[in-house]
Amino acid sequence: MAFYLKDKHSQINVAPSPSPPPQKPSLVPLDIGVLVVYFLLVLAVGFWSMWRTKRSTVDGYFLAGKSMTWWPVGASLFASNIGSGHFIGLAGSGAAAGIGAIAYEWNGMFMVLLLGWIFLPIYIACGVTTMPEYLQKRFGGRRTQLLIAVLYLFIYIFTKISVDMYAGALFIQLALQWDIYIAIVLLLSITAIYTVAGGLAAVIYTDAAQTLIMLAGALTLMFFSFSTVGGWNGLMEGYAYAIPSVRVPNTTCGIPRDDAFNLFRDPVNSDLPWPGLLIGMSIPSMWYWCSDQVIVQRSLAAKTLTHAKGGSLLAVYLKIIPFFAIMLPGMISRILYTDDVACADPNLCEQICGNKVGCTDTAYARLVMELLPSGLRGLMMAVMIAALMSSLTSIFNSASTIFTMDLWKTFRSSASEWELMIVGRVFVLVLVGVSVLWIPVVQASQGGQLFIYIQSISTYLQPPVSIVFILGCFWKRTNEKGAFWGLVLGLLIGCTRLVLDFIYPQPQCYEEDNRPGVLKYVHYLYFSTLLSAITLIVVVTVSLATEKPRPEQISRLTWFTRLDPVETKEQVTHLITFDSVFEVSTSSVSTERQSKLVSALYWLCGVERRREEDNFSPPPAPPAACPLEEKPHLKTVLNINLIISLSVAMFMIGYWA
Repeated sequence: MAFYLKDKHSQINVAPSPSPPPQKPSLVPLDIGVLVVYFLLVLAVGFWSMWRTKRSTVDGYFLAGKSMTWWPVGASLFASNIGSGHFIGLAGSGAAAGIGAIAYEWNGMFMVLLLGWIFLPIYIACGVTTMPEYLQKRFGGRRTQLLIAVLYLFIYIFTKISVDMYAGALFIQLALQWDIYIAIVLLLSITAIYTVAGGLAAVIYTDAAQTLIMLAGALTLMFFSFSTVGGWNGLMEGYAYAIPSVRVPNTTCGIPRDDAFNLFRDPVNSDLPWPGLLIGMSIPSMWYWCSDQVIVQRSLAAKTLTHAKGGSLLAVYLKIIPFFAIMLPGMISRILYTDDVACADPNLCEQICGNKVGCTDTAYARLVMELLPSGLRGLMMAVMIAALMSSLTSIFNSASTIFTMDLWKTFRSSASEWELMIVGRVFVLVLVGVSVLWIPVVQASQGGQLFIYIQSISTYLQPPVSIVFILGCFWKRTNEKGAFWGLVLGLLIGCTRLVLDFIYPQPQCYEEDNRPGVLKYVHYLYFSTLLSAITLIVVVTVSLATEKPRPEQISRLTWFTRLDPVETKEQVTHLITFDSVFEVSTSSVSTERQSKLVSALYWLCGVERRREEDNFSPPPAPPAACPLEEKPHLKTVLNINLIISLSVAMFMIGYWA
């Protein structure tokens, strides 16, 4: 497809009455049929996994019984990370500013390997279910655990759930012309079955199926995009000239960056300075991949450390794909639909996509609706919903795990497993409600670059947590007082910057920058580095000035003590039964009259009914803990793949640097 090349620095005055964009194609019956097949597939996988999985215990519900093999673990790591926010946000950042934001993805390739080889052996050795639980074991007391638990839930709402819901709803809005909040309600209804009934096993297996759907759809659209723009040369030559015809005069609005195809950019004046990419980006990324409950929980569900490492390697290889299948198509969308995707006039942008700050987040959806034929549009609709569902179900499961095991159980230590799982499900509803209320803020943030919104908030809240986990895992002298006060001070500074960012939002290209100097001159990646250094100094200073940790706070809880011998403790897994839960309350009700309906209801919620004679059988032996020992030949294969994947990641970064 030929495209019109305009002078790169031309400036065309704003039209007084811009005409609304033409009506975009919508889904046809063939597309709807593809969507129906997709939902039937996902439901079949979901119910199959629910049928074969023990969901009646806390361990079975939250860690899938620690029975997962490497391929569903790796697919779930990828699917949990690549949500609809990536499809919308990564492509939008490519359309707005070039390939710079892909550094977050390639940085993650190193960090997920760090999880499998360095951090996970520590978590497995100490037998934790949640990351706040690890801090409680490592440092003792409850205040650090509670602080981290609340912070994790806060981060999930503001950088995960609301962003993914907004991104998925934006795509449905463009495809079906629905109101965005109606679309959000629809998406929440779709995920309800997994939220209420799934458990981690159902989430992981459906993630594996949805990964295949996402890859098939994304690669299909990539081929259509490159074919239409004229191949690689068409992308490289056309992007620099993709300037909208309506711009604010005497500004840089709508002009592509000169360093659009450079990963390492100017350290002072660019949008992503290269020193910040190396340090300021790596520390929050380490939090996400090595101590975030959503990610670590999938690896903890692996049956052995070997399978967990294999899952990390699979996730690394899959993470090569988003650059080619999501970001570059987003840049192509700017070339093909310059006036809409790259609109530079606020009034026109509001007419096109309902967002004055820009429409680059519509880049991927625009390609889907304009380029793909009937049937394939339905496939890509399924891809977006798959990305959304995989992310939301993962986050919902992990958020309910943290709230239930680290908060509710702290204040109700005698709570039964029945109560814990019911509380976890109810909490999800509250979580969703708060996330919906935050969506208007997401919609108006970061100049229409959804992906940059996610990363900027992350750099204000995650570095103190990363530093505490790093020191806790690798410096035995770190104690509770140092960790707690380092977290408190670091989070206070980070939250102050976060609040200032919302009070003084980044000005648009046609506005003068009157923000305070700490916002105007200190890039958020540099701020991340500074925040990490402050937290590190506080934790080290306070730890050295106070008492040493007790031996039980170090044994099997650091990298150097992970192989310490451990005493075998009797662990009894209590099975929740219909008879025990309702022994008193249903004594006057006929079991025969309600057995079928109630049994079906409680099977859906993961509560098993035990036969009467089973009540007298001894409890089953607890499953063996995931061992740290590995078979030598498998360990060699994994280490060879580790070297290959690291080499690939370093080559890609070096080539585009």
